[in-house]
This record gives sequence, structure tokens and C-alpha cells, in this order.
Amino acid sequence: MATTTAPKLATSSLSSTYTSRLRQTTTPRIPSLALASSFYTPLRLNYRRTTLKPRSTSSISLSISAAISVGDKLPEATLSYFPPEGDLTTLTVSEITKGKKAVLFAVPGAFTPTCSQKHLPGFIEKAGELRAKGVDTIACVSVNDAFVMKAWKEKLGFGDEVLLLSDGNGEFTKALGVELDLRDNPVGLGVRSRRYALLAEDGVVKVLNLEEGGAFTISSAEDMLKAL
Repeated sequence: MATTTAPKLATSSLSSTYTSRLRQTTTPRIPSLALASSFYTPLRLNYRRTTLKPRSTSSISLSISAAISVGDKLPEATLSYFPPEGDLTTLTVSEITKGKKAVLFAVPGAFTPTCSQKHLPGFIEKAGELRAKGVDTIACVSVNDAFVMKAWKEKLGFGDEVLLLSDGNGEFTKALGVELDLRDNPVGLGVRSRRYALLAEDGVVKVLNLEEGGAFTISSAEDMLKAL
């Protein structure tokens, strides 16, 4: 019987061809160095410098609300003080301002740092200049009792340059709408007055520099002099 011999396959040649094609389809091509670098070009950002202009005094005042504003008549209230020699005396707002040019400024509290070191001393120092511009009365108002205000004046040791007025029950402060709630303050100051300085002519507000809370930026004696 004749024997049929199967033809031999060129396995080595076929295997090498298959392997070569497999490598071509599965091995990713690596881009050239020049091309690759183009993918990693740093992103350049153009920054533009912007200068923020500070807001003017008038814009700051307008952004802070209160029950009182320029052109309004000051509300009536009774304030108290101790004259240099004498017993407790009371004054109404109309008595302080009627027919006069009066500067009233308020502090959150007697003996507190900014009030004792800057605000009140500034008005004491500039009292002569303010009067030279026609101011008849300069008074500091605070929600402290008259005894505390008297002790504060004695501590600072000044004369009659500034009248220290007690708004002990906060009636004048509430009527102006400038209460400052400091009950959450660790010092426990309760409800006081926001800091401000105003100019009233015959009881009508002509200038009102009202601070945000207890800040001290626009209610100094210098600011009031500029407004006169």
C-alpha cells in the first residue's frame, strides 16, 4: 500500500511573520521627542494687575443704615452729666443744639481702648480748631451712666473742651437707630452705641459720619474739621 506523506509546513517562516505583525499591531508608537514636548508646553496665563480704590467717606456712610440721616431733625431725648462743680444735671437735645452749631460724637463705651486713647482725645485736642470754625458745643455721648462718665473725665484729666453726656438708658441711641449689640462680647458690654460723629445746626443734621459697629475710620475730629 502506498504511504501518503503530509507536506511539511514552513512553521518557522509563518511564525516569524505572525510575530512581526502582532508586534506592529500591539506595540504603540512613541512620538518623537519634538512632538511629545509640544503636549507639555506650559500654559501661559496673562495676569492683569488691578488696583482697588478705597471708598470715599460718603460712600461708606451711605452703605451703613440708621434711623437718622443728613437733613433730619435730631430726636428729642434727655441726657445727663456732672458739671465740674455741682450735682447731677440733665440736658435735652434741643437745649444742646437749638440755635447752635453742635458736634456730637458717640463712643461704644467709656474707658474702652480706642475711645480713651484716640476718639475722645482727638476731639479734646482739636476743640479750639472746631470752635474757630463756628462750632458752639462739642459733646461726647455714651451709653454709660453719668457717674462712669464723670470718672472717665477725671481719669483723662481734661477741662471743659468736651462735654461728656450720659445716655444711660440708651434712649437717644435707640431714637437715632444706632444701637450696637455687644451682649455676646466676652467683656459683657450689653447694648451700646455705634461710633459716629455728627454736625447739627439748630438741631438739623448737616454731617453724619457713622461707623460700622465700633470701627474708627471716619468719625475723628480731623474728619469733622474737613467737613466744616
